[in-house]
Amino acid sequence: MSPHPGPPLDLTADVVALTRALVDIPSESGAEARLADAVEHALRRLPWLTVERVGNSVVARTDRGRPQRVIIAGHLDTVPAAGNLPSRLDGELLYGLGACDMKGGVAVALRLAATVPVPADRDVTYVFYECEEVEGDRNGLHRIATERPSLLEADLAVLMEPSDAGVEAGCQGVLMADITVRGARAHTARAWTGVNAAHRAAAVLQRLAEHTPERVVIDGLTYREGLNAVAVRSGVAGNVVPDECVVTVNARFAPSRTPEQAEEYLRALLPPDRFPEPDFRIEVTEAVPGALPGLDQDAVASLVETLGATPRPKLGWTDVARFTALGTPALNYGPGDPSLAHTAGEYVPVAHLRECERRLRDWLAGTG
Repeated sequence: MSPHPGPPLDLTADVVALTRALVDIPSESGAEARLADAVEHALRRLPWLTVERVGNSVVARTDRGRPQRVIIAGHLDTVPAAGNLPSRLDGELLYGLGACDMKGGVAVALRLAATVPVPADRDVTYVFYECEEVEGDRNGLHRIATERPSLLEADLAVLMEPSDAGVEAGCQGVLMADITVRGARAHTARAWTGVNAAHRAAAVLQRLAEHTPERVVIDGLTYREGLNAVAVRSGVAGNVVPDECVVTVNARFAPSRTPEQAEEYLRALLPPDRFPEPDFRIEVTEAVPGALPGLDQDAVASLVETLGATPRPKLGWTDVARFTALGTPALNYGPGDPSLAHTAGEYVPVAHLRECERRLRDWLAGTG
């Protein structure tokens, strides 16, 4: 444990003050060390917790020999700043980088660690992890699962992702693909001697624009799929007809599909009779499965009932999928509007912070 620079985090402080303190410690992905140090120092002062460090992730556990164990997890990193530091409180809204995604949720989890020393009928593992906002192989949960898998063994996981202080079940899968369109290079003064790959790519873009994403109902929840071109790259010089154009596609698919099925779906939209190889080539660059809502599982259903929330589908990917792959039922529950994540004006309502803290404390203490 390295010396922690600056004032220590006060886990006895009000959850709003604690959220502000977390926001005011910058922690862009890959630069979480200072915040991880502060969290580690604060948790090591709590004698009922065993604290371990894995990279810039911090894991704290109670060990009362309870028959069940739950994980409460939140990521420490944020996207790059957009003129939204330091934090500021405007009435009942707390603004600042990461206030919504997800330092408000981290503050709630830290408050629970500090104020529920003896959970009623379950042990708790608190996981505060690095690099959620970047490539999956840098994700702190991925590193813990690889190096110390026993730390993630549990009967249920609660991910403190912003969900409007409600339950968002499951999550969508993600597929990224490059569609490479071939042409023939030529001088622009004699363009008719070549084939403009950028122009040929218009057929791909038109097909994507005409596509109507599906809505898939699972356990009564409607997952809205998405298929979008997110980048178009072409050209080598201003006087050269491009011989290649690459259209990058992002697909969000319902958790009932496997990544293989999502790829088949994309390829069916661009059939070889209209988009033949080698002129049109599809290469999947990333495919990550989603997670089914799991509302029929006892651990999930019991928590949903205790929280008094009506489940909604998670439209996006979260580490709920990672826990599900480990065999641990999981759901998203945290303060903040998910549509504000990564925006310059993100904020978290004070009421969300207090409600999430109260409901989860009651659940852990057995008074809910």
